[in-house]
Amino acid sequence: MKHSKKEKKRLIFITCLIVLCFGILFYICTTNLKTILDYKKRIKELDNTYEELVNEEKSLKSEVIKLKDPDYLARYAKEKYLYSSDNEIIIRGK
Repeated sequence: MKHSKKEKKRLIFITCLIVLCFGILFYICTTNLKTILDYKKRIKELDNTYEELVNEEKSLKSEVIKLKDPDYLARYAKEKYLYSSDNEIIIRGK
């Protein structure tokens, strides 16, 4: 089967066009895949940060509850800030 020059040019043009389209699709897919993988990594990082913040919040809420107790507050002030009542001596250990 013999093709004319015009048909050969048309086949070459269509082949190049198809290859170009596949190249563009491949580029778009790999770019999107990279973006998706970056987002998944970012989600994991944010989940870890969220868990840390939740744990810190629990700790701080616990501390707030403890600080509402006058006995704990007095003991905390004595230990942390060396606060003392009259006629009281504080000996700080290491």
